[in-house]
Amino acid sequence: MIKKKLKASTMKLTRIMLKPVYKVYEKWLWIQIKNGRKPRHVAIIPDGNRRWARLRDLPPWLGHEFGYQRLKEVLDWIWDLGIEVVTIYAMSSENCTRRSPEERERLFELMRKALNEVLENIKDFRERGVKVRILGREELIPRDLIELSRRIEKVTSSYPNKHVLNVALCYGGRQEIVDAVKRIAADVALKRINVDDINEDLFSKYLYTNGVPDPDLIIRTSGEERISNFLLWQSAYSELYFCEVYWPDFRRIDLWRAIRSYQKRERRFGK
Repeated sequence: MIKKKLKASTMKLTRIMLKPVYKVYEKWLWIQIKNGRKPRHVAIIPDGNRRWARLRDLPPWLGHEFGYQRLKEVLDWIWDLGIEVVTIYAMSSENCTRRSPEERERLFELMRKALNEVLENIKDFRERGVKVRILGREELIPRDLIELSRRIEKVTSSYPNKHVLNVALCYGGRQEIVDAVKRIAADVALKRINVDDINEDLFSKYLYTNGVPDPDLIIRTSGEERISNFLLWQSAYSELYFCEVYWPDFRRIDLWRAIRSYQKRERRFGK
């Protein structure tokens, strides 16, 4: 415990001492990326909240709270870059079934808070032209959250089509594909479509993300290097960027580094 506190204190002191350096570095990064191509769609796996909390001897749920506060900042940074679509992996289907009942309820309570804040600040979403969509398995989501989600989706659906915020809640990529297959099979049985009509474009229309482009860039924090059942179909040609920092400590320079890495890559799509 003493070692953890010492490490956390050292990290805090280091950040304070390096703050002037970060400002200079931030300006240098901006010069590098400002005129380069930006991804249309950025997807984020905001990982490391619980480990961030444990490092500071805090309860895990407080790590999620700090992670949520960071997310609000990160979204502003992303919108300022002119990026059109953001998809946030808020809770996986595994989170919704395998975490302890206490932690699940803490996460759902945080989602209630987030959705209510959207409604309270709906003017900001309207001014930015942000449409909000909730993606996931509804049978795993509390009824009041579903009702809140639908209310927000209805309100923001009429906003100018500048940005889209997808929130993946109780979401699983495999489950999304299975659901798409079931819906296609049902439409074939009802003779709404023919089997010969099924191709990649048609299949994509049956996914939760129908209507938005596939992610150009997927960012995962905390040093883990895997997709974890996130956007499995849509990520076929996505650029992946793995960041060592835990999500609550994610900085603007970390986002800009990811953008810089994306700009340096040649996207050939198999050509």
